Amino acid sequence: MERESLLSILIMLLGGVALQPFVWWPTAAFADSSPADLERRSWRGLWYPLVPTFLVAAWLCGWALREPDPVRDPLDRWVLLAVWLPFGLVFARAAARAVWSLLRIPIDCGVSTVGLIQPQVVFSPFLAKQLEDGVIRAALAHERAHAAHRDPLRIWLAQLVTDLQWPWPRAGRRLEIWLEALELARDDEARAEGADGADLAAAVLGSVRYLERLTQPHPGVRLTGTQLAHATLIGDAGALRKRVARLLEPLPQRIGGATPGFGRIDRAILLLIPLLLTALVLGMVYGQIVMRPLLGMSA
Repeated sequence: MERESLLSILIMLLGGVALQPFVWWPTAAFADSSPADLERRSWRGLWYPLVPTFLVAAWLCGWALREPDPVRDPLDRWVLLAVWLPFGLVFARAAARAVWSLLRIPIDCGVSTVGLIQPQVVFSPFLAKQLEDGVIRAALAHERAHAAHRDPLRIWLAQLVTDLQWPWPRAGRRLEIWLEALELARDDEARAEGADGADLAAAVLGSVRYLERLTQPHPGVRLTGTQLAHATLIGDAGALRKRVARLLEPLPQRIGGATPGFGRIDRAILLLIPLLLTALVLGMVYGQIVMRPLLGMSA
């Protein structure tokens, strides 16, 4: 077997094993945090369970760089299938869902931000006819905040990360917490830019009613991108009431710093990079000592 094929199998198998204990990463509550802080922390929380998998993959890559071609004889196809099955199906499912969400035609959800690379705000004229001018301006301010942080791309990545942790429920709960915090943070940004809270609340309720009418005839429809965030409002009445009530209150003096989005490097990434490089070097130095006995290869 070629080195690259063996490497992909080992990353799938050992990386999947490394992921399992950390899937149960607790969904910590930050009751006193501002929405911007909560969004930032919950965004990191989506990725923390995958850090061991990244480290294992870096370690294996370091080993593969020093190993010319450890397995020259092809493995039996049934052995290959047995190795891939435990975690390969989860990876394949996550990849398929990510690709499908990009290819399918999104449904109309009133007002949303679409586009992974160059986000744009889409406003349905049918919804706009039902709203006053001030409400439309507030909705546009909220969606422009989504576009400024490239939130459609972040939501797509968050769904992919969650799918890699399927079927464990805590991963889905972490995604829900982040989506709720994301909407609250963008509300605060829109209000800080001058949008009226009451107008923004009216825009939220108008969007929810509009989306409910569109999705009721098609209960099996799957939303993509920022539409996923809109769908959570319909599914969780408590979150909707909390959001509207917060919009009708005065804007807090401290709304937190700007969320990272993709415009600045998060400190967690700065910490992860040296860890990955360390794992890569350790794999180059000690990889053969560990992998040769494990794979039953001669020295």
